[in-house]
Amino acid sequence: MQDMIKRHLTNQVRRLLKSYPAVALLGARQTGKTTLAKTLSTAYYDLELEQERLRLDLQWEAVVKAKGPVILDEAQHFPEIFPRIRSAIDLERKKNGRFLILGSVSPGLMRQVSEALTGRVALTELYPFSIQELRPRDVDDVWLAGGFPDGGVLEEGKFPGWQNNYLELLAMRDLPAWGMPAKPATTRRFFRMIASSHGSTWNASMIGKSMGVSYHTVNTYLDYLEQAFLIRRLAPYAANIRKRLVKSPKIYWRDSGLLHALLSVSRKEDLLAQPWVGASWEGWVIEQILTALNNRGVDSEAFFLRTSDGNELDLILVIRGAIWAVEVKLASMIDRRDVDRLEKAADMIGAHQRLMVSRTRQTLKGPNLIVADVRGALEELPS
Repeated sequence: MQDMIKRHLTNQVRRLLKSYPAVALLGARQTGKTTLAKTLSTAYYDLELEQERLRLDLQWEAVVKAKGPVILDEAQHFPEIFPRIRSAIDLERKKNGRFLILGSVSPGLMRQVSEALTGRVALTELYPFSIQELRPRDVDDVWLAGGFPDGGVLEEGKFPGWQNNYLELLAMRDLPAWGMPAKPATTRRFFRMIASSHGSTWNASMIGKSMGVSYHTVNTYLDYLEQAFLIRRLAPYAANIRKRLVKSPKIYWRDSGLLHALLSVSRKEDLLAQPWVGASWEGWVIEQILTALNNRGVDSEAFFLRTSDGNELDLILVIRGAIWAVEVKLASMIDRRDVDRLEKAADMIGAHQRLMVSRTRQTLKGPNLIVADVRGALEELPS
């Protein structure tokens, strides 16, 4: 069923292939990068496998002459290929759409890309499935299970078992292979600590003390999770206002299904009864918004705002010079006080557009204010 659903990023990848000799398609493991890539070309090499690296080496002359894009999956496992890609590109510099490079971990791949392919490659990221790609599925089903194609959102019964196995493989195999300096048991504990802190400002000293390590060490661990596309570190907005601002980033698990598996929630009824349900909803909506913008190829910067006296914005987007102030509410009814709080915080930063995302069934619009459910809100974002 997965390959029947067209990924919204596909058009963006096609546009980039028309404009650049190479495109690097990044993202967490199991988001569907290979499936998407194979809709664009049949020339495929899995460079995580020794025999595939040998096959590519033997067929390199034909690869260089190929008309369509050549897919190089998990390219960070074969660093020797990057100088060869650069040489092939430079021999025919005006020929675009030649290589589609896939990778699941940012540091290794990006170091090789930056060293060998600067100016020759465009970068884009495939997120897990979004609610827009999964119509007409129930919003709460997608929120509960998350967006990984094999994680239960397309097939009942796989959540949360798939997520637990995925996290176990990350702790046992992938993160150590990528260089994370922690034993699997420590990594598992760190996963749970991050889940408990989901939607909160990052306090490395407190986490480090709980784990018996330094704050430098837990910051290093967090870097690895962020670079593996598992964690989002939302930066505080640097506003020039006469109030003290929270200056630590907020931390979110990017996929809600992984968050819920870590917190031992497997049913919608149990999710809605949790004291942290609002933070889960907030993180999921933020990720849906950023996914939609990414899939449309819209450049944006994302922040949050919190002042010492209680003014707050869950998400601030800077898009083409315009500032969007976004507030997320786990409620089906929005009253005037909610809107007033959003307007007050938005005025503080000079926001051009204000967006409140709730569970309302009706979209309301003013001159620069939109109140909508998550699907309605996504439709209002720039293209």
